[in-house]
Amino acid sequence: MNAVGIAEIEYIKKRIRLCDYLCVAQLFLQDNFLLERPLEFNDIKPRLLGHWGTCYGINVVYANLKNAFGKDSNFSFILGPGHGFPALNANLWLDGDLEKIDKKATRDYAGLKYLCRSFSWPDGFPSHASPITPGVITEGGELGYALANAYGMSLGHPEKTIAVLIGDGELETATAIDSLNLHNLLTGSNNGKVLPFLHLNGYKISAPSIYARKSQRELNELIRGFGFASIWLDDNNPEEFQEALNTNEKAPFYILKTEKGFGGPNRHQDAHQIPLKNARTDINELAVLEEWLKSYKIDKLFSREEGVLI
Repeated sequence: MNAVGIAEIEYIKKRIRLCDYLCVAQLFLQDNFLLERPLEFNDIKPRLLGHWGTCYGINVVYANLKNAFGKDSNFSFILGPGHGFPALNANLWLDGDLEKIDKKATRDYAGLKYLCRSFSWPDGFPSHASPITPGVITEGGELGYALANAYGMSLGHPEKTIAVLIGDGELETATAIDSLNLHNLLTGSNNGKVLPFLHLNGYKISAPSIYARKSQRELNELIRGFGFASIWLDDNNPEEFQEALNTNEKAPFYILKTEKGFGGPNRHQDAHQIPLKNARTDINELAVLEEWLKSYKIDKLFSREEGVLI
């Protein structure tokens, strides 16, 4: 990988912002997708189902990996927290991957409308990652098998580079923590390279996560004990992130620490699923949602006439 330029840094930041907006829009909106008029109760879906809290971290990792490896046909990405599906769906839509299997998912206003209306809806997109999604082989998350799947994919494929994002709650499962031992078993030249990413956002479904409560030194020592070199990432510094992906470490283990629900009105466990659960009936929550959506400045990222602007 070459040194990252200013244009790439700006693109990564805009991409994260756009995908964050798309996550919120998928979760809440059935109309008024570009906020071209004041938000109304009827713009909100009657049934709100999905997960917001982990989406920002997924978007950060996806955007940086896409910039670094997007042209490499031998690169694969495995998402552990499959419940953060709005983020995966947004990125697949943005890159045109979704349109390859669903002709309605175009990168224009009609496609944006389809993406948002169909999320977590009968005969539409599910609330979690599922096999109907391009490239998805598992739902992931609470069962903790994402890292094991990554190492399984690497078997006999030396040409492969496989990044796998693991949630901090996911790492508490016996399957995930034991899968860290696979690094010591699959180091031969016949196998591909696995890049684990741990997303520390502090909370599981409704409780603090264990690994987010460990000190940086304690977590570094734990990771080192499995044979990895831990590399901490800054979510708001794409240049540093890109440099970290270019490391000479033979067994890097990346750690991204963000605030759960970053960018939204709720934090911590309250942001895990749907913040502002009463946005369709409570005028105050509706107003907060409108300000939340406006904070992403969607008019700078997407146009009804031109579609995606970045």
